[in-house]
Amino acid sequence: MSDLPSSAKIVIVGGGIVGCSVAYHLGKMGLTDVLLLECGKLTCGSTWHAAGLVGQLRTSANITQLLGYSVALYDRLESETGLATGWKRNGGLRLACNPERWIEVKRQATTATSFGLEMHLLTAKEAQELWPLMQVDDVVGAAFLPTDGQVSPSDITMSLAKGARQNGVTIAEGVTVTDIEVEAGRVRAVVTDKGRMTCEKVVICAGQWSREIGRMAGVNIPLVSVQHQYLITDRIDGVTPGLPTLRDPDRLTYWKEEVGGLVMGGYEPNPKPWAVDGLPGRFEFQLLDDDLEHFEPLLELAAGRVPAMQLAGIKQFINGPESFTPDGNFILGEAPEVRGIFVGAGFNAFGISSGGGAGMALAEWVAKGEPPFDLWPVDIRRFGKNHLDTSWVRTRTLEAYAKHYTMAWPFEEHHSGRPLRRSPLYDRLNALGACFGEKLGWERPNWFADLAGGEKAEDHYSYERQNWFDAVGREHKACRERVAVFDQTSFAKFLLIGHDAEKALSWIAANDVAKPPGHLVYTQMLNDRGGIECDLTVARLSPTEYYIVTGTGFATHDFDWISRSIPDGFDARLIDVTSSHAVLSVMGPRSRDVLEHLTDHDMSNAGFPFGRVKRITVAGAPVLALRVTYVGELGFELHIPGEFALSVYDALMAAGQPHGIANAGYRAIESLRLEKGYRAWGAEIGPDHSPLVAGLGWAVKLKSDTPFQGRAALEVQATRKLPRLLAGFTTDPSIVLLGRETIYRDGKRVGWLTSGGYGYTVGRSIGYGYVRDPESGVDRDKVLSGHYELDVATTRVPTEVFLDPLYDPTMSRIKS
Repeated sequence: MSDLPSSAKIVIVGGGIVGCSVAYHLGKMGLTDVLLLECGKLTCGSTWHAAGLVGQLRTSANITQLLGYSVALYDRLESETGLATGWKRNGGLRLACNPERWIEVKRQATTATSFGLEMHLLTAKEAQELWPLMQVDDVVGAAFLPTDGQVSPSDITMSLAKGARQNGVTIAEGVTVTDIEVEAGRVRAVVTDKGRMTCEKVVICAGQWSREIGRMAGVNIPLVSVQHQYLITDRIDGVTPGLPTLRDPDRLTYWKEEVGGLVMGGYEPNPKPWAVDGLPGRFEFQLLDDDLEHFEPLLELAAGRVPAMQLAGIKQFINGPESFTPDGNFILGEAPEVRGIFVGAGFNAFGISSGGGAGMALAEWVAKGEPPFDLWPVDIRRFGKNHLDTSWVRTRTLEAYAKHYTMAWPFEEHHSGRPLRRSPLYDRLNALGACFGEKLGWERPNWFADLAGGEKAEDHYSYERQNWFDAVGREHKACRERVAVFDQTSFAKFLLIGHDAEKALSWIAANDVAKPPGHLVYTQMLNDRGGIECDLTVARLSPTEYYIVTGTGFATHDFDWISRSIPDGFDARLIDVTSSHAVLSVMGPRSRDVLEHLTDHDMSNAGFPFGRVKRITVAGAPVLALRVTYVGELGFELHIPGEFALSVYDALMAAGQPHGIANAGYRAIESLRLEKGYRAWGAEIGPDHSPLVAGLGWAVKLKSDTPFQGRAALEVQATRKLPRLLAGFTTDPSIVLLGRETIYRDGKRVGWLTSGGYGYTVGRSIGYGYVRDPESGVDRDKVLSGHYELDVATTRVPTEVFLDPLYDPTMSRIKS
């Protein structure tokens, strides 16, 4: 374009596959005042050198659905635009070369069944029949997904761009963005080397340059560049156009057919970053120098799988930098820092697989203000303060890259960039045998080893019961029968203050928070569809002040949701006070006995009832005490100024010794909450699920006349049969439930487990999942009347369904 418009409603920055997909889908929605800016030519960044494999299965049902949309779009795009895409559904093979990998693959097959994705398990011989060039002496088995495929990345992008233009979107090449103007927390304009244009929304799809583009607007986009290498061979006898893509994770390699030859690439265990000192301003259709020494170990592994590689000529060697993220998931959504700025970046070398679906989802998010379905695994709001530092992001990202093809163990923790955020108790608990996990940079005790008994505070991963199983059982028992202390300092904590705090929170919260000071309320916060966006506790401290506590990993998300939901003109301000207080949760039937030794305040049920908050002193320290529980026992959350935390902890342990007090960690919390039936956001509940289908209707103020966000949707849903209902399932204790196991009712697939674990008090494996019947509807009687089975790693096992808590001592310990 010789002239740019002075304004556009939506400006897209970046002309790779994701940017062009967003443009295409916005055009399809009838939005034509859209301008896509590309500093060079379309695809010139990393899209043009992508390998082009298209797989679909992920651990999230919705991300699998998103990738499935890509496949459906690629099926029809060429006929729609008239431009070739190179797309073919030749299927995808995945090999397993040891028993543990075979268990992983079988669990993936169950996940595929749960999500409705076709996947077949094959013998080594059957796999070789589909891929005759490989030797299979070490292959235990394989999985085949017939709807996977491959595509020409440049061609599919050009086809999307043509479709965008056909629907009225403007694309301008050779335009460099130099600044983004923000005013009063909202984007106002994009400045380029060709001029300034005002806009209402900006969509950053600039690949590796997205972090720098985001900084122009004060937006943090946690990604870095990593070198990624593959080669293309000359023609090889026996390579046919219909050859499936092949992934061989035990050899860290992948393959696809390319003009009668093979593309072979992989993920090195020692990845190399790129542009550590800053990205070049222009890097168009360029590659890095070949690094054969670095790639050679993968090449040797590949030659062992495909002996023909030993004699094949190499047509081209490609070393192209691509953007990767700290957790291996891509980044979508509206930035929490600035309204009107959206991000689609960090695709971890599967941008081609994701491009169609990610573009669709992001376009809907831009156009309608919310995604088409829950996209929490890729939501930009999953990041936190630890992701502000590029060096830390790079360190963690390199670890995630190196794990791309390693075993995906249950409960696996990252090790890089640790420790970073530490509770005041960290050193003390570490010395007492804490085995820490990490969330949003916080070190959190997962479990405690018996150091005197010879246990080591380290995880040993497997698909069976892991080495911490007995230790967590001890902690679980201590909490159920005596008293346990949990360090939950990492809780996100906010203050909502102002003369309109009650009015604002009454609109945002689904439960009744218009309580007198001193009251504590468990509540959800809903979107306009009635889906649960936040799940948290609210404590009324004064007529103008609420204290809000939510989960560690939801700090950015929940702060963003609450602050954006405050109605315009209200005197209500949200402040993040997470770092101001440590949190010690004292839980168990003897918890009151312990605290009564350390405070002069009345801790009896009459003096401190359930669902209340009080300012007290404990062992000389000022404490905000919350009478609440997430474990199904009498308990108190003690929110303590950081400088007092260690003294309070020492006093608790000393006073609790006669009562059998014990340290306990987050894995015990998970076991305890499963028995009690408490829901977890991101598992049982989330934006796609209303309180009614989640069994949380009791926590919604529908019986009042008070308006609240999402009320209209719930009122409609309450008049109809529910499409699904959350239920619990138990099975034999020898069965390890992890989540995503398929639920069968009377032989028919009706859902999958959202979470799984073990209940030490009931002595059973426990899982939760939605029983679905969107056509006929679901109610309590229907759920409880069927015969149920679970598919666990492709084996069906009997299970018992329940709706009421497995563990519920008639609330006597909790409320007395």
